[in-house]
Amino acid sequence: MSTPLALASALGHALTDKRIDILRQIGACGSISQAARAAGVSYKAAWQAVDTLTNLAATPLVAKAVGGAGGGGAHLTDAGRELLAAADAMARARGDVLSRWQGTPHAGPALARLAVRTSMRNQLPCRVQQLEGAGQIVRVHLAFEGQEGAEGEGAPPLLASRITRESAELLGLQPGMVVQALCKATAVRVERVQRAARTPAAQGAATVQGTPGVPASCHLQARAVRVVRGDLGDEVSARLLASGLQMVGFAPPGSGLRAGSPVALVIDDNAVVLALADA
Repeated sequence: MSTPLALASALGHALTDKRIDILRQIGACGSISQAARAAGVSYKAAWQAVDTLTNLAATPLVAKAVGGAGGGGAHLTDAGRELLAAADAMARARGDVLSRWQGTPHAGPALARLAVRTSMRNQLPCRVQQLEGAGQIVRVHLAFEGQEGAEGEGAPPLLASRITRESAELLGLQPGMVVQALCKATAVRVERVQRAARTPAAQGAATVQGTPGVPASCHLQARAVRVVRGDLGDEVSARLLASGLQMVGFAPPGSGLRAGSPVALVIDDNAVVLALADA
C-alpha cells in the first residue's frame, strides 16, 4: 500500500523553486543527469532536489531504471506526476490572484513575500550583489532592497549568507536577484555602540571579508526602538540606519539599553537563510 502524497508539504514553498522544475525535466527527458543540465544545476544538486521533495511529499516521486539498452534512466511515479499537476494548478490559481493586485503599489509585493511562512522573525528583502565561492561553500553578499545605490557596483554589502554550492544552484542565485534574508531573533546579537564611535562609514555594515568556508560576522548599525527586559536577555527591536528596516535581536540581561540607544546588530553569515518568493 503506497503512502498518501503530502501535497501541502511538498508545495509549501514558492512554486518558482527549481526543485519543481527539476522534477518536471525528469518527467520530460527520463534522465536525472539531463534534467540537471536542462535546469542549470549539478547532478548532485538535482539529486538533492529530488530527495528534498520526496521527504516533503512523504512518498517516492522518482523511480530509477538500472541498466537496459539505454543505460538506465529515471521516470516519475504516479505521485510525481500528481505533484506536478497540482503545482501547475496552484501556479495558475495564484497567478490569477496576483494579476488582480500586481498593479497596486503595496499589495503586489506584499502578497509575493507572504508566500514564505516561517518562524524566523527577521525577514528582510535584499538584492544579491556577489557570489563568492570556495569549494562546496558559497558566500552570498547582499544589499537591502531599496537602499540607495544597492544595484550599483560600488554599493557596500550589508549582509551575507553562507550556503552550500548546491543550495545556490537550486535557488538559481545570480547578482541582481531579489531574495528574502531570514534570520532568527536569537541569532542576532545586540551590542551597545558609543555615540562618539559612530562615523559615516559605520552607518551601514562592515564589509564581509575572509574565506567563504569560514564563518564571518556582519555588523549592522541601528537604533533601538523597543527594549523588553528579560532574565535570560533583553529583547531589542531596532531600526537599521542604512535602510530603515527593523530587526529583532537579544542583548545580555541588564544591558541598560532603551529606546533611542545606538546599537550594533551582529549576525554570523551562517545564520542567514535565503528564500525566494513568487514574482
